[in-house]
Amino acid sequence: MQNKPITFQFISEPSDVNYGGNVHGGSVMKWIDQAGYACATTWSGNYSVTVYVGGIRFYEPIKIGEIVQVEAQVIYTGSSSMHIAINVFSRNLKQPVFDKKTHCIIVFVAVDENGKKLPVPKWIPETEEEKQQEKYAKRLMDLRTQIEDEMKPFIK
Repeated sequence: MQNKPITFQFISEPSDVNYGGNVHGGSVMKWIDQAGYACATTWSGNYSVTVYVGGIRFYEPIKIGEIVQVEAQVIYTGSSSMHIAINVFSRNLKQPVFDKKTHCIIVFVAVDENGKKLPVPKWIPETEEEKQQEKYAKRLMDLRTQIEDEMKPFIK
């Protein structure tokens, strides 16, 4: 199965503004979830739900009126889970080059109409870059396990 990135592109709107005059982080998180959903559902061929979003890193603010590009790509698959790398870029309409503004990994699980997990096609990295991305996803899985263990006493 070919692993093509899913790319959304649009202009940030005044309704996306935060109190500082830039795009609200919550708007960016919504775009991340939407692109991740499109990528996971395309990959699995089934409805998919978000089960984890981690390490969202906002590098620079996105200005209102900039062109925004949200790119999502599978970087690891488990039996029912898909780990999606999301990168968010933006650029001034008058500039030709996009700058990276945000990055994160989001994990989706394919489910049936009753919410039961479904198997997903295995992603097999082919290029050196894809192999590095898979290693990155596996390292983050280990870190998530450590974080979850730390959080257990505080979750009720």
